[in-house]
Amino acid sequence: MKDQGGKEDRILLSRTEELAEACVSQYRMTHTEFLDLRQRSLVQQQMKNRGVRNWGFYGGFEDAERVIAVFLPEYIMEDGPAAHFAAEPEDDPLTVLRLTKSKGAPALSHRDYLGALMGLGIRREVTGDILVREDGADLLVLRSMAEYVASHLSQAGRSTLSVEEIPVSGLIVPASDAKEKHVSVASLRLDSILGAAFGLSRAKAQEAVRSGIVFVNGLETLKPERPLEEGDKIVLRHKGRVRIQSVGGKTGKGRTHLTLLTYR
Repeated sequence: MKDQGGKEDRILLSRTEELAEACVSQYRMTHTEFLDLRQRSLVQQQMKNRGVRNWGFYGGFEDAERVIAVFLPEYIMEDGPAAHFAAEPEDDPLTVLRLTKSKGAPALSHRDYLGALMGLGIRREVTGDILVREDGADLLVLRSMAEYVASHLSQAGRSTLSVEEIPVSGLIVPASDAKEKHVSVASLRLDSILGAAFGLSRAKAQEAVRSGIVFVNGLETLKPERPLEEGDKIVLRHKGRVRIQSVGGKTGKGRTHLTLLTYR
């Protein structure tokens, strides 16, 4: 499995390098398929190491977890992909499929929609975040695959679905389900805050970080001692997300008060 992962990583990075070079040599926009958090970290490091400037991540909305890497000619890259596609929607490589479940059908979860996609053999790499609502969901998808996905996706769970393609500007981002959590930590190290946020011992928090399932601001982080600051976002894979809302004063014992926003 380790070998397979290494091979897949090499293929991804080789392809990403080709796309970056094609953008420059052919003076056109190029982009990857959707990346998960780990792949996002690999691409970020690759672009940093190679000094590539004309690129950015884009997932259709600000807090998207699944994103594509977009390479744009430098003259239109100044404000990043999101700003460019907002101004020039016809260039947008993403689109939205609005899924509406049948009236009276039971509620559908993220797992239901994802299971329906996987059951059809649709590769996860062509779809982005699935934003679930009471009456359905908005699915981010590569524009090049939208017609195919829309024509095959007709059911999720026990509900039939109607599917309509809409522009990214029409995306409905559900209201945040964040809850405030007040904690105190010995330091602003990642392992300390991770432990307080998710009820982990320091040892368990360090183990999680070193195993590659913790991401800070969308990037894999393997150093438990990494210092964090107000506004940083932490993802513990399969457990949830946390944002450091504010850093307060010290307790009598020298610990630091934090207000966290937790998302499950």
